[in-house]
Amino acid sequence: MLRVISSDLPKRGGIRVAKVKHLTVSLENQLGRLAAVAKALADVKVNIVAVLGSTADEKGSAQVVVDNPAKAKKALRSAGFTYLEGTLDQVELPNKPGALAEYAAKLAKKGINIDAAYGSVPKGAKKSVLFFSTSRKAGD
Repeated sequence: MLRVISSDLPKRGGIRVAKVKHLTVSLENQLGRLAAVAKALADVKVNIVAVLGSTADEKGSAQVVVDNPAKAKKALRSAGFTYLEGTLDQVELPNKPGALAEYAAKLAKKGINIDAAYGSVPKGAKKSVLFFSTSRKAGD
């Protein structure tokens, strides 16, 4: 299940961080492929919490954070999709100008590179929820 940010979680850059599973689904860059992934998950009542899609020529991928990774993996396998499982850092940042800049700078200062980031914030919300794939800089 998706972890909720709480006060008992470790901090990174002064911000509480939850580790969440994500699945990177391999796709062809064709009409309807993302819809097929979403339908395979919806058919088994798996909710997509966050998604990042990308393409390069004929290939693509969809990184999904879901509320039930075990059910999602089974559904994707049954639908014929291949995927890789990974872990992301889930953080909540204040919904104000400069919050991301400050957090990203703190990570960089600690030698942590942001490999990918995605998230959003509903209008009027006090916090944004962001997902980061990170790695240590060589030699750290």
